[in-house]
Amino acid sequence: MKSASRIWRLAGTVSALSTLLLLGGFIYAVTDIMNPSAAKGSLEVPSALEEHETLAGAWDMTVIGDSLAKGTGDDTGKGFARRSVELLQEQGHESKLINNLGINGLDTEKLLSMLDDPGVRHALQQAGIIVLSIGGNDLFDGTERMASSEHMPTPEEIEEAVSVHSEHYRQIVAELKEINTQALLVYVGLYNPFSDLEGIKETGNDAVARWNRMAQETLNEYEGTLIVPTYDLFTLGPVRYLASDHFHPNADGYQAIAERMVQGLARE
Repeated sequence: MKSASRIWRLAGTVSALSTLLLLGGFIYAVTDIMNPSAAKGSLEVPSALEEHETLAGAWDMTVIGDSLAKGTGDDTGKGFARRSVELLQEQGHESKLINNLGINGLDTEKLLSMLDDPGVRHALQQAGIIVLSIGGNDLFDGTERMASSEHMPTPEEIEEAVSVHSEHYRQIVAELKEINTQALLVYVGLYNPFSDLEGIKETGNDAVARWNRMAQETLNEYEGTLIVPTYDLFTLGPVRYLASDHFHPNADGYQAIAERMVQGLARE
């Protein structure tokens, strides 16, 4: 009888412990549902920069546009495209140049046609950063005529050029943002390569200022855009930063643009 009594007491104890365990589990489950942080602790939310780092190809770059995009005038052949990628890599980012779609002499109208090409669209879609350089050929109508002073455009001609090609620029930006909605769109602002020539200095400066203002206002309409100012670089140091053709940047000029670009990217 004593043995049976001990068995029943043991069974009762086990039953009570099981009940308490089940009750504790129930309370934990309810707490977890009603207040997850109370049960698991607060979750760490990554910063915007950390989120950008984790995106596949976030720092991969495709460059499109005119001869500046191509790197004409740089005797190393790097231009601002490869130089900016190298600077990003030095900062620890996994960055590569997917494609350089720069073409000598390209203007806004021709660039719009390029954006219909499937290969061009594919290169743009693979990028985390799209860098655009366009507008210089629209305003200055070719290096040779300007540098030789055979034809200095009048204020009226430049005003017309800004008005007409500004619309092309707006269409380009809209198309690029549609082709790749996630990429950061970086526009390299214009400078006046003839700021040291009296015949074109004031007219050119005014045209560039108006164009850059229009470009900034257009980019402000979209998320994920950045403009890289270059005007002051080539106004204050045209001899230092211009190639022998007096139009394109030299190696130092492209390096200065790349450094400006990477500084801007670091703030995004």
